[in-house]
Amino acid sequence: MPYYESVIIARQEMSGSQVESLADTLASVVQEGGGTVVKREHWGLKNLAYRMKKNRKGHYVMFDIDAPWSAVEEMERQMRLSEDVLRYMTLRIDEIPEGPSVMMQARASRDDRPRRGEGGRDDRPRRDDRPRRDDERPRREEESASSEQGDDR
Repeated sequence: MPYYESVIIARQEMSGSQVESLADTLASVVQEGGGTVVKREHWGLKNLAYRMKKNRKGHYVMFDIDAPWSAVEEMERQMRLSEDVLRYMTLRIDEIPEGPSVMMQARASRDDRPRRGEGGRDDRPRRDDRPRRDDERPRREEESASSEQGDDR
């Protein structure tokens, strides 16, 4: 059977459990059509690039599907009927990638960053506290006065 990848954007007003139940419903539609959902990832609530149906954010869910086109087509029909789905996109892919998607890998790398007080940004010296180099000398009052006068001489 062919492989598909489908990304769904759901309304921001939905709770996480409502998004999961919507994803379960769509997965059951695929299974009834003779396919399987190999992988499902909830990417979370993200900002949208532009407003969609008066929403600025949306819950992203990604499916990797191994199913015939008729099952995927029925899933897309159900998504069009649902008011909770803002947008969706389904692509045919050659093979289902192993491991987490790029979006989930990016989330994992963000989790590795140090937090406040753990050697993070707040522990760095402020710009005023850094030592000055020799070529950085403070402006004298005469230089600032002559530069303010400009070409009036």
